[in-house]
Amino acid sequence: MDKNKTMPKQKRIALVAHDKKKMDLLEWVLFNEGSLSEHILYATGTTGSIIEKHTKLKVYKLQSGPLGGDLQIGAMITEKQLDILFFFWDPLEPQPHDPDIKALLRIAMVWNIPVACNRSTADFLISSPLFKSEYEPIVPEYMIFKQPRNN
Repeated sequence: MDKNKTMPKQKRIALVAHDKKKMDLLEWVLFNEGSLSEHILYATGTTGSIIEKHTKLKVYKLQSGPLGGDLQIGAMITEKQLDILFFFWDPLEPQPHDPDIKALLRIAMVWNIPVACNRSTADFLISSPLFKSEYEPIVPEYMIFKQPRNN
């Protein structure tokens, strides 16, 4: 096992929601606005715009999910630029970018970052004492897959 760098007190958080889950995520964000304001927030385009419109939170907006926003978040995870993913996805509605969604969830598991896919899990995650403190996640060492980087 290879230890990831320590997750700081101020977390880098991604917020993503499918169309039919955007209001659910917004209600959750409004309820937790105070806690979330202490962290750095990223979101896919439409979700980020909705959150900024209805809260006082600053959100760094990426592309919309179907335009590559899910992949951008996945790339940020692999580069260790995100600490937590709140992804309220709709299990009953097929999405045109399902392969991107699956890739995002898979990469979050590969890099062992906390993921909440529904409101109950999000409530447990944000109320954990670890949410407000440093945390040192353990990430499996994938040396067999790693190639030297050309920098």
